[in-house]
Amino acid sequence: MARKAHVSETPATAWLKARGVDFTEHPYEYLEHGGAQHSASVLGLDPYAVVKTLIMQDEAARPLAVLMHGNRTVSTKNLARQVGVKSVEPCKPEVANRHSGYLVGGTSPFGLKRAMPVFVEETVLALPRIWINGGRRGYLVGLDPAALSGPLGARPVRCALAE
Repeated sequence: MARKAHVSETPATAWLKARGVDFTEHPYEYLEHGGAQHSASVLGLDPYAVVKTLIMQDEAARPLAVLMHGNRTVSTKNLARQVGVKSVEPCKPEVANRHSGYLVGGTSPFGLKRAMPVFVEETVLALPRIWINGGRRGYLVGLDPAALSGPLGARPVRCALAE
């Protein structure tokens, strides 16, 4: 069966294809600082099912990625406790770009430039389908959340604050 052409080949879509992960493509008009709430609104999706990829660092400046519902905030205190570090904080955009290989606003957990641990809010894994950045601004991919815990190896955590 022929697969339709990709909207844009990215390290993320190449990573997914290489591992046989089925995904759908969802381009949208990118809005600076619009975040997951904007993409969910434009695409008619539930922001709870749109997963944002956040590049953070521990007290020793070691990077880690956190996958969180689009309408939730990470409790860095809870995250640090669960991953066994003293503290966690978001990276500055230029540092996040350097660690991930993506521009902030287009960060995908798939095909990261630098190997780093990936953590996922465990309630994300219970969703029937998620939409997550496909490796560029204005581009989500829809897939089964099992791809996060399976091929990606993301470790479940409970660190969401309600918004």
